[in-house]
Amino acid sequence: MSPYQNCRLCPRRCGADREHGVRGYCGETSQLRVAFAGIHRGEEPPVTGSGGSGTIFISGCNLGCAFCQNYQLSKNEQLSKGTIGRAVDSDEFAEICLDLQNRGAENINIVTGSHAAPAIAAGIGLARNQGLKIPVLWNSSGYDGMESLEILKDCIDVYLPDLKTLDPVIAAKFFYAPDYPEYAKAAILKMMEFKELRFGPCAASGSAAGATAAAGAVTQTMTSGVMIRHLILPGYLDSTRQVLAWFAKNCAGRALLSLMTQYTPVRIPGVRTEIPSRYINEAEYEAVVSMLEEFGIDDGYCQELVTGLEWLPDFNRPNPFSSQLSVPVWHFKG
Repeated sequence: MSPYQNCRLCPRRCGADREHGVRGYCGETSQLRVAFAGIHRGEEPPVTGSGGSGTIFISGCNLGCAFCQNYQLSKNEQLSKGTIGRAVDSDEFAEICLDLQNRGAENINIVTGSHAAPAIAAGIGLARNQGLKIPVLWNSSGYDGMESLEILKDCIDVYLPDLKTLDPVIAAKFFYAPDYPEYAKAAILKMMEFKELRFGPCAASGSAAGATAAAGAVTQTMTSGVMIRHLILPGYLDSTRQVLAWFAKNCAGRALLSLMTQYTPVRIPGVRTEIPSRYINEAEYEAVVSMLEEFGIDDGYCQELVTGLEWLPDFNRPNPFSSQLSVPVWHFKG
């Protein structure tokens, strides 16, 4: 039976018959839909390297963050302009991967594909058979099901999961998933079990935009392992403290940490959830840096303070990002 029938691929376990055209919680059927692919230079230094990261943005999402910066892809049903993305088969997905490699990408960076694991695994397998040699990265919300991780096990070299919160109240309020903490922790532990940290020579002469290395951080290209990302929410530093404490106990020496300060109060059409209405301030930033020292965490990256809307993507444009951050390779509009 197809894994898309009575779908149980993600922790939502919504049971939709996606194989026969029913849309799951993620908003998608069994078709793999892609919105954009390009060379991205705004990731952490071991991900960006010298050639940039070959990002592929998948349409749909199984989580549902109330302030999602990529809401054009994740909140399709709430947008009057219709869906963003186009269905691609395994052949075309493989072509996209190989084109990114040929353009000099350091890796293939698959963004938010948890609901489409079987199709993505098939596409990666075909690309490997056709000459794809660079590492493949799994860039997810952390809300990954064990079935999907097993499907992807032999395809993924590097995992980039979020660890958004370990507080079920916050998870319910902002991510519509009170069980997010338990599933994200289980997924990350499984990812670390699958892949150990390994690095290759890094030809990059500089670092990713807005990212600064913490003391002792690795600056080579990441070829295997796990980097855990955490977005600091203004006014919710206790949540960040929980995440850092868990990382120090369970992940130190086994994974890298990437602390992100780019929270932006994005107002999504149709979403009425009250979200933090401001950016991170300097006092909060300094408090989090002190937490890193308190927990002895120095294996990772801490983003500089980021404010403003200029960096937010618009996937209706041929290049959703600024030309400094991104070089377009494929777009759903052709």
